[in-house]
Amino acid sequence: MKPIRLDLSLLFLFGFFLCFSSVCSDLVISKLDRRIDLSSHIVRTTTSLKIENNGVDGVSEILLPFPEHQAKNLAFLSVMISEGKGKTKEFSDSLPVDVANPVGMPPALTWYSVTLPKELGKGRSLTLEVKAVFTHILRPFPEKITQADVQLVAFQDSAYYLSPYAVKVQSLTVKLPEPKVESYTKLEKTKFSGSEIKYGPYEDLPQFSYSPIVIHYVSNKPFAVAQELVREIEISHWGNVQVTENYNLVHAGAEIAGEFSRLDYQARPHVRGASAFRNLVANLPPRAHSIYYRDEIGNISTSNVWSDSAQTLLEIEPRYPMFGGWRTSFTIGYGLPLKDFLFWSEGKRYLDITFGCPMSDVVIENLTVKVVLPEGSKDISVSVPFPVKQSQETKISHLDMVGRPVIVLQKTNVVPEHNQYFQVYYRFSNLSLLREPLMLIFGFFLFFFACVVYTHADFTISKSSPSYLAKLQWDEVQTAIQQFESIINRCLTVHDKLEASLRDLSRNGDVQACKAARKAADSLLKELSKELKPLLSFLQSSPQAVQIMPKVEELVSKERELQEKLMLKYSTVVDSYEKKSSGRDIENRVAAVQQKITLLRQEVDDLLEVIDEI
Repeated sequence: MKPIRLDLSLLFLFGFFLCFSSVCSDLVISKLDRRIDLSSHIVRTTTSLKIENNGVDGVSEILLPFPEHQAKNLAFLSVMISEGKGKTKEFSDSLPVDVANPVGMPPALTWYSVTLPKELGKGRSLTLEVKAVFTHILRPFPEKITQADVQLVAFQDSAYYLSPYAVKVQSLTVKLPEPKVESYTKLEKTKFSGSEIKYGPYEDLPQFSYSPIVIHYVSNKPFAVAQELVREIEISHWGNVQVTENYNLVHAGAEIAGEFSRLDYQARPHVRGASAFRNLVANLPPRAHSIYYRDEIGNISTSNVWSDSAQTLLEIEPRYPMFGGWRTSFTIGYGLPLKDFLFWSEGKRYLDITFGCPMSDVVIENLTVKVVLPEGSKDISVSVPFPVKQSQETKISHLDMVGRPVIVLQKTNVVPEHNQYFQVYYRFSNLSLLREPLMLIFGFFLFFFACVVYTHADFTISKSSPSYLAKLQWDEVQTAIQQFESIINRCLTVHDKLEASLRDLSRNGDVQACKAARKAADSLLKELSKELKPLLSFLQSSPQAVQIMPKVEELVSKERELQEKLMLKYSTVVDSYEKKSSGRDIENRVAAVQQKITLLRQEVDDLLEVIDEI
């Protein structure tokens, strides 16, 4: 494994800061306790600063510097005044914090100015509690591992708090996720106990003191990063708030190298998948209902819900374990009681709901929150406890006329600390609630009225119009064609019966019975011929039968030819039997005729199919 390289720019900054060591001399930090929590991939630092004013003038702001590598990944910063100690410690509301550009300070740092509620007078002191949350400052080392490896990460910082003020006493405690460390920087007064590394206390440190440290440790915690999260919160004044969350999630830890074995993972998941995470837990409001979890394929059944009076926990499990570099997309949705989140204030309604992701320890690179208000809402305003990008759009939904106003709030680099309540204020008339029911009633009324009109109206075409007459003529042609096909089929049935009498003759030699069958066949064929004549005359005179008439005439011709050949075969067979000819001799005499009969019968059948299709 390659050794961990310290960021040399930090060393250069250290020398650069010494040039500004005399800029801030009025304020002194008499005691500083700093705690860095590395138990997840979100790095949280909590710093307690006891600040004393040794100058002549009062001070109304405190400066907080951050190096560039921390400032660009700073997701959350909160400063409060603390009073008391231990369990009795009390905190004030968050103080205003703004980006600053102080004169005479190192420009290589990013500065924040904390505005105090009142000036800190000469000889006075106060204690500030500074909480900073960073993302993407832990570096997987190595960057690629196998399925069986644990995940190692490297963290770089300074054992001394970077401050423009002198520090009398300070200490640092680094909390690790587990007591497994590959290496760490050992300085004077360094102690490693359990899962914590302690540096200090160090005394009488000048301004901008800096001592770089590197900690290389084991961390198999989920590096869950939502590259994009879109939350849609839709308000319905009929009693429900529907929340839909679309996630595009990636494991941002060390990427898996080589092949993945499902068998090894199933057999020993804590060994052959230590760096992967299998599930996530969302902390939903206590009365959440109609909860679902699905992806592009469909519903995912690997989820569990636990609820009580205080919270509702949704445990979701992707379709596959998430190793480093792997991605997944899914959607969760749930409903909330309207009365728990919608309130009245000074004649306006307002939605009071949380802003961020309900899942703990998930970093959101791009968060979009869309609040869909009822159609007809106006005088809209938003109150968010931190800076966001705000815009407005319109959503067309069912039974909408002009669309519903949608408030769009966007923020990058979002952490669980941003999951705070925000408010959307708007005015909405109660009469607008009746719009959709009235539209439904009016729509049903129009539908049933149209049905009544339809059932009582006469929509038939005029009997004197050309189209109506053409339709009648075509109906008559179709009827005639059906009758024609029926007569031809009956003729073919007579042919089949005559063929059957010849087969009986070959078996029993009864010539008289065969002649009787011939006589009956002749009689039936004459009757069918008489029935066919008027149909042919009608079809020949009808202009609608011009296209089909050639096929009809061809079929009649083929049927008559077939009838003649069949009668010829009959006469030949009967004469041969009366002359006592042998069976082979009879077959030889009728072979050519029989071949012609078979061919004609096939042609007749084909023509019938063609006419039927037309």
